[in-house]
Amino acid sequence: MTAQSSRRPPRPALRWILMLVGVAVVFGGVFLFKAFFAKQTNNFFDNMPQPAAAVSATTAKPQRWAEGGEAVGTLVAVNGTDVTTEAGGVVRSIEFEAGQPVAAGAVLVRLNTANEAATLKALETSARLAETQAHRWQQLGKDKLVSLDEVQQRTAAAAAARAQVEAQRALIAQKTIRAPFAGVLGIRKVNLGQFLAPGAPVVSLQQLDPIYLEFSLPEQLIGQMVDGTSVRATVDALPGQSFEGKVTAVEPQVDTNTRNFRAQATLRNPDGALRPGSFAKVGFDLGSEREVVVIPQTAVSFNPYGNAVFVIGKVKRKAGETDMQGKPLTGDKLVVTQRFVKTGNTRGDLIAVTSGLKAGEQVVTSGLLKLRNGAEVTINNDVRPAADAQPEVENR
Repeated sequence: MTAQSSRRPPRPALRWILMLVGVAVVFGGVFLFKAFFAKQTNNFFDNMPQPAAAVSATTAKPQRWAEGGEAVGTLVAVNGTDVTTEAGGVVRSIEFEAGQPVAAGAVLVRLNTANEAATLKALETSARLAETQAHRWQQLGKDKLVSLDEVQQRTAAAAAARAQVEAQRALIAQKTIRAPFAGVLGIRKVNLGQFLAPGAPVVSLQQLDPIYLEFSLPEQLIGQMVDGTSVRATVDALPGQSFEGKVTAVEPQVDTNTRNFRAQATLRNPDGALRPGSFAKVGFDLGSEREVVVIPQTAVSFNPYGNAVFVIGKVKRKAGETDMQGKPLTGDKLVVTQRFVKTGNTRGDLIAVTSGLKAGEQVVTSGLLKLRNGAEVTINNDVRPAADAQPEVENR
């Protein structure tokens, strides 16, 4: 037996083991390299200097505000309705001009009453005959020529005839449509010759002076909002004008769905400038004044879990801080800190902070969405949001 024949080929199991070890070494090296590369990338971005965010800022100021607040409401006519008819008929004449003021009781529309007038004449004739007969039988009753029962029957028949006459006159009167109160008419909704069914609208009629202002308030103010409280109202249709009035009614019940109650104020409106249905902004004072910290509303981030502001403060830079180009930075830097606050009433663009902020502290007023807690900022007030207690919208 020769030496070559004595050599045995490698076993298959050994070849598989060597192959798996080689694959493990190769893939292990790949994964280790990727993990090392990812770690270095994360370290680079974590330690990369962030550019300072440009924001506008303002200083929280102390002011004395009267106890009160603002709300939104709707103007409502003291008397307002769509004039209609109780009896149907064909329109014979229209005796008003659309959009004109009318006095109470003024005739607006007359319906055709020819048939009713003829029926009235017949009923009046029957009533006169019944009354004549009743008088005759009463005389006969006095002379004991007829029974008392017959006299009473004739008297009752005469009374029934008179009642039918009055009912017919009332029906004719219903076909003359009059203004139920003094006011301003709208656009007419009927035409000559049109059949007008009972209940169909004829024209809108609104009493404009005085006028009601209805608005809702949270239930916490139901004990403070009383009759006689002064209110001021503004409407978008009349910029720059303010209308004064007083609360004349407060709803005693709180709405269980919104936990708000309704109040009603009465405003003078001699020139009819205020119109029913208009949206109005309502301001009111409850008498006493108190010290509040005031900031623009744009400085507050309103969230379901709480309102917050970004307060600006100075901190010293850490050693070795550089800018985006790698140049070293020295001196103090401006850093923002997010702070939760409690807010109160608003006036125009301003809002009162009841807790969480002190007068003199500087807060960010624009650029809040790009900030995070501890971010560095630079202040640029060249363009800043409006902060006026009584803003006026520019009419362009």
